[in-house]
Amino acid sequence: MLKLLFAVTTILFTISPSTHGFDPLDPYGEMIIKWDLLQSSPGHHTVLVKIENKQEYRHVEKPGWKLSWHWVNKTVIWDMRGAETTEQGNCSAFASSETLPHCCLRRPTILDLLPGAPFNMQVSNCCRGGVLTSMSQDRINHVSAFRMTIGSFPDDPGEFTMPYDFDIGVPGYTCSNATSVDPTKYSTDKGRRKTQALATWEAECVYSQTKSSQSPKCCVSLSAFYYQNIVPCPTCSCGFSSSNCVKPGEMPPLLEQKHDPHVEVSPVVQCTNHMCPIHIHWHVKVNYKKYWRVKITATNLNKMKNYSDWNLLVLHPNLNNVTQVFSFNYKPMTPLHKSINDTGMFWGLKFYNDVLLQAGELGNVQTEILLGKDIGNFTFKNGWAFPRRILFNGDECVMPSPDDYPRLPNSASSSSGVSSFVSFVFCFLLLLV
Repeated sequence: MLKLLFAVTTILFTISPSTHGFDPLDPYGEMIIKWDLLQSSPGHHTVLVKIENKQEYRHVEKPGWKLSWHWVNKTVIWDMRGAETTEQGNCSAFASSETLPHCCLRRPTILDLLPGAPFNMQVSNCCRGGVLTSMSQDRINHVSAFRMTIGSFPDDPGEFTMPYDFDIGVPGYTCSNATSVDPTKYSTDKGRRKTQALATWEAECVYSQTKSSQSPKCCVSLSAFYYQNIVPCPTCSCGFSSSNCVKPGEMPPLLEQKHDPHVEVSPVVQCTNHMCPIHIHWHVKVNYKKYWRVKITATNLNKMKNYSDWNLLVLHPNLNNVTQVFSFNYKPMTPLHKSINDTGMFWGLKFYNDVLLQAGELGNVQTEILLGKDIGNFTFKNGWAFPRRILFNGDECVMPSPDDYPRLPNSASSSSGVSSFVSFVFCFLLLLV
């Protein structure tokens, strides 16, 4: 029955976000591409483009977003600030012009400028290499922006028309076509006057874990002070081939070669039974009279990547009684039902452990959580002390089977060799601590 309950819960919470792009833990989460038409005359238009990450716990890591679209008319980009296109394209139609356009491609690909770009090339909210933080972790750096001056080919009438077929260039996201919304208003003169765009359009991009990767990216193992064994991650949880893994202490061949650090490379994982890039371990550490303590460890087994601004999302019924969290930031998440607080987000402290380093001796981060006991609900029986779900950077981690969860001695089978008398004494002592 317990296994069936866990299975149904997993289906309800994971099928929707993976298949349809809807996440019940972040129902309003999406990426927004906003176009503001600031100035417009025949053959000459100024546009401000913003990319806003409105997701609570998913963020965009390096190498960052890579925005592309398809022009309807014969449009060129004369000038850009805050970003640049990957290619200029064929601008021979403008050979007689004093200067050539920045880009003449029918489908341009746009990159955010890197930190330290020349000041005259910058605009507000640019130049972070395409990295976008999540809303919960950092509401200041969750927006990117760039400005374009666009025009037309000599044989085109020069009317502005919104492009289509948007792609944000981050695995897992699907974007809609842009639709017209109320024009954006801007505050000027210290808020005394407001101006507005001539027109505004928005395209929405939603995430699907299935679209991002056919294989999971993390797994969870479990242990407890009252259970002598560690319940490991399920074998081959993440589906990486054991023939391509790297033994501890070895260096992947690609690291020995020169490659672009701003280009995403495929994971090369350390050889394990589960073959996952990220391993999360949940340990029930201590039982006190009014509290109990849990230790969470996240280990990076990906030899090719540091995880910046990582986060964990945990679903557990006792998170409404979190008393203290050590060495991590913590935020309760109550997306759908404000009265139910069973989901929490953990992430690292800035400049301390906000980067999860590549596989090695330092490739892990740890925290301990002190939770108050709700006497009406608290129990160590039937796997209650362990999480229902854990997500790393917004991706679902593979959990052990509920049948394998650590059990109290009095919950184990007779083959465990623990007598009912020992079980009684054990549980009695727990209450006295």
